[in-house]
Formats: sequence, structure tokens, C-alpha cells
Amino acid sequence: MPDPSRKTLLLIYHSMTGATHQMIDAVAQGAGTEPGVEVRVLRAPDAGPDDVLAADGYVFATPENLAAIAGLMKDFFDRCYYPVLDRINGRPYATLICAGSDGSNAARQIARIATGWRLRDIAPPLIICTRAQTPEAILAPKHVPASDLLKGEELGAAFAAGLAMGAF
Repeated sequence: MPDPSRKTLLLIYHSMTGATHQMIDAVAQGAGTEPGVEVRVLRAPDAGPDDVLAADGYVFATPENLAAIAGLMKDFFDRCYYPVLDRINGRPYATLICAGSDGSNAARQIARIATGWRLRDIAPPLIICTRAQTPEAILAPKHVPASDLLKGEELGAAFAAGLAMGAF
């Protein structure tokens, strides 16, 4: 039987060139330091409504593609939005965006979806800028600097600690 005092933090992500994957791994590493929290990491195509309903909090992580969330993240939200509507109200979430320059539009898109789900944001969107501006740089595998990975670890640790304490 599951421990009702143990919380679940669900990290849902999509990554094409590796930056978002590296960042979600950093978030998971930080969150994994909290003994009262189970951390589940799922690729967007593998996550569904049952996963969302079973979690106590969420980190949504995506690259910004053409000034929008990645298509597979949009697909995740399309598949899950109505099946969980009005069933996850008040749960906490955070957003992580990897972008070539700005990332704010993708963050706004996720915020609008989260508003519809009546989720509570627990931190400003974490936007990691890769500065990739040419087609070659945009499509190239990415290496996220340690300073940005640390920001992800800190987000994960703070989120998990808040869940464990009942602050969220």
C-alpha cells in the first residue's frame, strides 16, 4: 500500500537537442535529495492523464520552438487537459524552458494551460538561453553550462522540500 504521507513530483519534458533533457535531469537530481518525495520523470509522449492525477506537483519542461512550446508538449497537454480538468485544482507547478533567445512565449503558453487547470505556480519560469540562432546551432546537440544545471537542481530541491513540508 502506498505511503499517503509520501508526495509525488512529476517531471514531464520534451527535448530534441539535449538541453531540456539535461535540465530535467538536474531538476530530478535536486528533487531526489528529499526523502519524502518520489520523483517521476516522463517524456511528454509517455505521460498521460493517470500520471497527472497520481502526482502532487509538476514540472513542465520544453524547448521553445518557433516561439511556442514544442509540439510533443502541446500533444501532452492536448491529451491530458480535459481528462484532468477540475481534478487537480490547487496543485503546485513550475516551468522550465530552454530557448535560443527568449523563451517567454512558451512560458506564457504553459501558464495559460496551468491557469485553466487551476494550478499554483511556485516559482517564476526557469528559462535557460542557449543563444542558438542559426539553423545549424539550433539543430546541434546542446551542452548546458554547470551554472544553469545548478539552477535546475535548486528548483528541484526547493520544490520537493516544499511538497514534503506541506507548503504546497
